[in-house]
Amino acid sequence: MNKRYRLFTYLILPLLLACHAVAELHKSEQKITSYSSDYSGAYLTNVYWGDTHLHTSLSWDAYVGGNRLDPEAAYRFAKGEIVESSSGVPAKIRRPLDFLVVADHASNMGVMQGLEAREPSLLSSSLGQRMLSQVNEIENSDTQKSAKLSFLLFMDGFQEGSPANDHYRESVWKNAITLADKYNLPGQFTAFIGYEWTQTFYNLHRVVIFKDDAEKAGQVLPFSQYDSSDPEALWDYFSDYEEQTAGEVLAIPHNGNLSRGVMFALEDVRGEPLSVDYAKSRSRWEPLFEVTQVKGDSETHPLLSPIDQFADYETVTSSAPVEGSWSEVLKKHFKLTDYDHWVKKNNRESDKSWMHQYEYARSALKLGIEQQAKLGVNPFKFGMIGSTDIHSSLASSDESNFLISDPSSSRPTSKYKIPDNPIGYKSDMKGSWQLSAAGYAAVWATENTRESLFAAMKRKEVYASTGPRITVRFFGGWDYQRDDAFRPDLAHVGYSKGVPMGGDLTAAPDDKSPQFLIRAVKDPDGANLDRVQVIKGWHDKHGELHEKIYNVALSDGRKENGRGKVKPVGNTVDVPDASYTNTIGDPELAVVWQDPDFNKDDLAFYYLRVLEIPTPRWTAYDAKFFGLKDIPEEVPMVTQERAYTSPIWYTPAAFSSGRIN
Repeated sequence: MNKRYRLFTYLILPLLLACHAVAELHKSEQKITSYSSDYSGAYLTNVYWGDTHLHTSLSWDAYVGGNRLDPEAAYRFAKGEIVESSSGVPAKIRRPLDFLVVADHASNMGVMQGLEAREPSLLSSSLGQRMLSQVNEIENSDTQKSAKLSFLLFMDGFQEGSPANDHYRESVWKNAITLADKYNLPGQFTAFIGYEWTQTFYNLHRVVIFKDDAEKAGQVLPFSQYDSSDPEALWDYFSDYEEQTAGEVLAIPHNGNLSRGVMFALEDVRGEPLSVDYAKSRSRWEPLFEVTQVKGDSETHPLLSPIDQFADYETVTSSAPVEGSWSEVLKKHFKLTDYDHWVKKNNRESDKSWMHQYEYARSALKLGIEQQAKLGVNPFKFGMIGSTDIHSSLASSDESNFLISDPSSSRPTSKYKIPDNPIGYKSDMKGSWQLSAAGYAAVWATENTRESLFAAMKRKEVYASTGPRITVRFFGGWDYQRDDAFRPDLAHVGYSKGVPMGGDLTAAPDDKSPQFLIRAVKDPDGANLDRVQVIKGWHDKHGELHEKIYNVALSDGRKENGRGKVKPVGNTVDVPDASYTNTIGDPELAVVWQDPDFNKDDLAFYYLRVLEIPTPRWTAYDAKFFGLKDIPEEVPMVTQERAYTSPIWYTPAAFSSGRIN
């Protein structure tokens, strides 16, 4: 194996725990047709790969964790240049990206650099002075003490506000957006302007992405939790921005798995049931969900999908806040009660898993169609992407090129255990090995530009990958033929007869069930494919929610038996050697599949899950590269990577009253 640049995680991980198709969005006023819309543009044949969620040293937690790489270094790295890491070791991404969103936290953006530079405006307050003293102490502290100090620093900031005045914030923001414009090269590399709105109390984070250049984005400052901890206030900020500038903006929620049961809560922050206005606003401003990233996978949970043999994938979950620990301490510091009523109402001793249904994508999609049946509008109608949430400025999620903090040989992959949170909160993350080498956003667009990629995100013609660059096409319609899956002009057929991922099917013709045109092609530099699955969720006439998994394409000529079971694809992984062979699986899987259980009166959604054959996990690559011998048994060394497409929804006429959302 060629020398790889590996990373040092023990400083950043505790902080991660603490701080954490048309060119327009389909409107609720759109009239019912056979499909959501007629696609009038060019047939899309280009898929672009990127990261919509990356932190640099401008984020306070990344800085405290040792990151000194600014946004410029992040852009250079994503484009394939060698950069010097924060520890002075060279680092390079194995395969450059097509686009990048630097999404530093809006709260205290650039404040750590300002404190280090002794910026007078930051040191004019007692908070600024206190933060400076803590920064100085962090510089010379061990890991556990650093985590505690950074947490206290963070709490001080949210208790008293930021030491940064508007002038300082404007200067930091101007520099950040100017750099994005500098590295944005239409047709070659897209650098989006963005940031992260961080609602920390219940880990309700959103990445905010502007379609626009610095001239428009510079007319506002990043909206942070200091402004409001209510997502609806963030949406109002978006509305004001678009009205003021004629620009466009959207948000991507992430880490539902760590949201303590509130990412997809059925109440707003005031404790009121979701309203039509709420559902319309959320569907408009948040068309996507980051379903997989470094802090775990958020597709589904084994307790939610017990018959799904692939549900337990990179599962990292939060614990419910309990009296006397996390919830109470945060409440004291934040002086917030957002969603606390929801947690208390649902957190019953008899049901410790109540939260999961409000955290994971598959369940949220089901809750969305349930709300659509009730309200006429679906608040959780989102497409799916992956991204990294890396805090090192180094956007790499290949298992053999997984860069978290620093490519350092001192990285103790097998030994490091995360200390308990300094306030006593017990994390379910037991060691650095639980971090996932994920993920990327795949976007079907006409060209690599801000305008084209942003339009694709809004219409949800995107999909998530845990790292591999698997090419996936997914169309839904009523008139596909079996041979269409193997045609060289598959895109033409897909668009002309139906809708792509992210689209809507409505008002099924008599005596027809939906057909899906599917093709998946392996990463040309990666593993063969195991299978393609259709995940269906639906809402029946009794108001009950269901899900079912269909194995629609299997490699190696395998078939389901009479009980719907499939023989495993096998496993060629040599763990000590961190290698595998493509002697099993198929390089391509294609099929036209028709729903055998379709009821034209049921609300439904469909999305694809494409699975690779087993391959070495990043921990296996680390173990070989660093010669690690004492790896605990619970550390997984093999993974089965995957891609998740955005859904295609089906809406019966009876639920839409002549309209679809």
